[in-house]
Amino acid sequence: MKILFLGTGAADFPSVKCEGFRRNASALIDDIFLIDPGPWVIDAIEEYKVDTSKIKYVLVTHYHSDHFSKNTLDYLISNGAKLLEIEQGKEIELDGYKISALRGNHTVPVCHYILEKDGKRMFYGLDGAWLLYEEIDAIWTRGVDLAVFDATVGFVDGDYRVFEHNTLNMVLEMKKSINTAIKKYVISHMAYTLHTEHKTLENEMKKHDITTAYDGLVIEF
Repeated sequence: MKILFLGTGAADFPSVKCEGFRRNASALIDDIFLIDPGPWVIDAIEEYKVDTSKIKYVLVTHYHSDHFSKNTLDYLISNGAKLLEIEQGKEIELDGYKISALRGNHTVPVCHYILEKDGKRMFYGLDGAWLLYEEIDAIWTRGVDLAVFDATVGFVDGDYRVFEHNTLNMVLEMKKSINTAIKKYVISHMAYTLHTEHKTLENEMKKHDITTAYDGLVIEF
């Protein structure tokens, strides 16, 4: 499987590119599944020379404006993509993939996804605080090769957003508790106002064997 990070930033990034800029979080899986058609996706598609004719399905985690843009969705549909709406707690199979939609811990209904093909599994869980038990149970039961965790709040203490987003300390605690059920950990959805610059963050998370995603990063597993 392969993931291309089209964006790795949270909602508070400026509406124009600046130093340290990250597009709103979005990802492309195996060139086929686009997760979150946010407002910067078309820009990313152009920069990373994505072949839109290969994008078959669009998955939406939730409908906050940094994760969903009707203009982006219309653009993808006009190029042949189809919106997939999977009810929380349900699982579907198509084109050789098994896709599970799990309930996330957020202020509005949010889906976290497990995508599986040929024995490889990926968990994508952005916008959410502590993983809910059904998510953990699915991860422990199945095992996951790569997991993308929300890391909105950084190492900031006492921030109100911890009830709907993770701090890095929360990610580290979950990693210790989940242990080897996940082979590779990645963080994304970093807030502009709550993080240091990328290189410093990347070096700090390397100490914990966690990859810090950036716009344009490709991981194959």
